[in-house]
Amino acid sequence: MGYYLNPDDIIDIYKRETVKPYFVDKTKFLAELIPLVEQQGSYLSVTRPRRFGKSVAAAMIGSFFGKGADSAEVFSHLKIAGEEDYTKHMNQHNLIYIDFSRAVEECESYREYIRTIKMRLFDDLKEAYPNAKIREEDSLGAALRIVSLANKKEKFIMIFDEWDYIFHKEYFTESDRGKFTAFLGGMTKGMSYVEMVYLTGILPIRKYSASDTMNHFDEYNMANSDIYDEYFGFTGEEVDVLYQRYLRNHARPEFSREDLAEWYDGYQREDGSSIYNPNSVVRALTRNTLNNYWAKAGEYDELRDYVLDDVDGVKEAVMLLAAGEPVEADLSEYASTAAELKHRDEILSVMTVYGYLNYNNGCVRIPNKELELEFDRIIRTEPKYSYMRELEKESARILQATYDGDEDTIGKVLSIVHTTESPLKAYNDEAELSGSVKLAYIAARNKYDMQREDQAGIEYVDYIFYPYSRADDGIIIELKVDDSPEVALQQIKDKNYALKFQGKIGEQPKTSGRIILVGIGYYKKDKVHYCKIEVL
Repeated sequence: MGYYLNPDDIIDIYKRETVKPYFVDKTKFLAELIPLVEQQGSYLSVTRPRRFGKSVAAAMIGSFFGKGADSAEVFSHLKIAGEEDYTKHMNQHNLIYIDFSRAVEECESYREYIRTIKMRLFDDLKEAYPNAKIREEDSLGAALRIVSLANKKEKFIMIFDEWDYIFHKEYFTESDRGKFTAFLGGMTKGMSYVEMVYLTGILPIRKYSASDTMNHFDEYNMANSDIYDEYFGFTGEEVDVLYQRYLRNHARPEFSREDLAEWYDGYQREDGSSIYNPNSVVRALTRNTLNNYWAKAGEYDELRDYVLDDVDGVKEAVMLLAAGEPVEADLSEYASTAAELKHRDEILSVMTVYGYLNYNNGCVRIPNKELELEFDRIIRTEPKYSYMRELEKESARILQATYDGDEDTIGKVLSIVHTTESPLKAYNDEAELSGSVKLAYIAARNKYDMQREDQAGIEYVDYIFYPYSRADDGIIIELKVDDSPEVALQQIKDKNYALKFQGKIGEQPKTSGRIILVGIGYYKKDKVHYCKIEVL
């Protein structure tokens, strides 16, 4: 078998995955691809952030369809075996499988890179189809057409993994990248020998290809669609199963099922369900440790200058996101083909594609605690966010003042946050005031699950802080615009918001400490905040 044509090692790669202790069976994805193969001429681009199972999925698809090896033993006990006639397509198709990140270990130019790929595939084709008269000067598209016509219209499934490799390597120029997408288009677009092309990587292909070079692909990524999400991230039900395995595998489990959700869930889908970061879940379960396993592989570096230079006001959005606030965004900007990012929404779109943000109901937000820590790291290490670090100091002061019942300090700190250089200085209505309060209490996120407009008692409270440690105090905050803090405080008591700390029947209370009630009144005319505190 060949290097790229019907390789016989793909099944070994996938088989290794299936015997790992926290393997999740995603072979139902194959059932969705079979109709695309049968209709022929199908082009599918599914891109996801790093560590979201893209290469495992590519190996699964290649192992199932490709002629390179007999994969019956592997798939016979997986979910795809429950599909009628699933063996009809198993190992029945010519496969061209190229991982562009491994195509050339060392190269000094695009010319060398692409020539090596071309010659390896040419060698495979000449060996498999000696009757085809391929010339060295032929393009790959021409060579494949010659093979197809000389061999009873032979057809191929193509899998391109890490298609965007050259976009992450500085020694490739913009001209090189344009030539590369033209190379992919010339090999695939409108070709009769194509049964299906499956392309995967991080970057959405239309964003990074010129004109109509790659417009024949149906594209699915983190920003434009949640179709196929379940085949990459983990669903809640799948994590339930994995957590039970974890309990059996570790004599002393260090975290709860709820902890896993807090740390790695949060990529919300249109139907209300959500997806977990699969790599982080597996690492946490394997190591018996919750941690920030986010891959710091350079994606943020590509956005760093846009954010720090505050292109189109994007730094304000990042501050709000770091404070836990959702930010409205129009991700249609993602479809722009401009090489240079010029618009705030375009930058937020790319951050969503990279997995730093989740998009739902017209807003982007940080999906989980793991990514909150990543944003914190960025803010702590970037000099241009020095004012955010000053805000952290003020936030620590307001949190301590809350514990101490220091109403004057709380009012003063809120006024500082509201009227200084923070992006919330123009906020005047109650919703915007709520965002200002969240920013002022940003230091509390390390000790509390800070819920906004959480149902408590018989209505919704503006903020309720559930302590991660039951020994710590719980905090309830109610806000009023152009009304007194006493009115806000009375509403907390009248509506029985403190009942939320009791938890469900049979559960322990969420705090064994005090419950601190904080009423805040903000007067728009004089831009003054007043505070009133009671303790239960």
